[in-house]
Amino acid sequence: MPRGQKSKRRARDKRQETHGQPQSLPGPQSIVEKQKETRSSTISSPDYRDAHPKSSDASVPQESQGASSTGSPDTGVSCSKSDVAVKGQDEKNASTSPDASVPQESQGASSAASLDAGISCSKSDVAAKGEDEESTHASQRAMYFKRLGQDPIDKKSWELVQFLQEKFEKNESILKADMLKLVSRRYKEHFPEILKETSEHLMVSFGVELKEIDSSGESYTLVSKLGLPSEGILSGYNGLAKSGILMSALGLIFMKGNRATEEEVWHFLTFLGISSRTTHPLYGNPQKILTEDLVQAKYLEYQQVRNSDPPRYEFLWGPRAHFETSKMRVLSVFAKMNNTVPGFYPNLYEEALIDEVQKALRLKF
Repeated sequence: MPRGQKSKRRARDKRQETHGQPQSLPGPQSIVEKQKETRSSTISSPDYRDAHPKSSDASVPQESQGASSTGSPDTGVSCSKSDVAVKGQDEKNASTSPDASVPQESQGASSAASLDAGISCSKSDVAAKGEDEESTHASQRAMYFKRLGQDPIDKKSWELVQFLQEKFEKNESILKADMLKLVSRRYKEHFPEILKETSEHLMVSFGVELKEIDSSGESYTLVSKLGLPSEGILSGYNGLAKSGILMSALGLIFMKGNRATEEEVWHFLTFLGISSRTTHPLYGNPQKILTEDLVQAKYLEYQQVRNSDPPRYEFLWGPRAHFETSKMRVLSVFAKMNNTVPGFYPNLYEEALIDEVQKALRLKF
């Protein structure tokens, strides 16, 4: 074959060989690098990053990315409330995405802002819920008092109980002039009788008594029959309710041999018209008061009954109750409620006397 033809043939074969070979494809590393470049150029703008955080899906076509960016601030379209909501959700998704290339500082700032907003909303929600509960409870209490009383004198005494409870919770002065005004002129001559019945209701319901502050008899205060202080947990809103439930619980525990099961306590309170399942107009949430408030304040101990299966629980006097009151005081209150004296219960009275002696010895030494 002539030299010229051989050269032409070699050139033709070489061209065919080149066109027949597959084009080289970029390896995985080069694909990742290109995607990183695309993300860094697309998300470099803070406005875009905030409006449309990038997902971890690397296979989204470029056309789709462009379509999704049409709602960004770069287009001049203002962000609506719904956009803000979507933005917050998108930011959350982006921050948890393993491939998200949003700078860490931005993620931290966004998370902090969201956390602050959540805390703020949480605090305001709790405060609003507390105010609503107090308002609802106050309305229920007012309706409850209106239904009490069998005759006009008794009704007036319960009105006075409601008045005194509100004064106590607001830490306001209790004046005889205000009580007379509430009783009205029509029942003014019955005021001593009304005041006596009011005192009985206060003792039975809350374990407190109405006492004159001075000899003039123009101002009064409420004092615990158990000798408990009028500050701390037993003061302020629902303070009298806690005092009343505590008095009942301490009395029952003492009479049951210094420990009473949870079932026994609720059976006794239910007998008094206080249920663990419902909010009481006078006492609010008895379940919370008994198992949380009074336990946390160390007036009561709440523990599992030993070797109980399934687990059962019992109440005992807490260290604060032992320190601030006594078995003799509790027995005296219950005896007075039953129009008798502590000695009428010989076994309990003997135990209460021993308790008094032991306390005196501890104080002496």
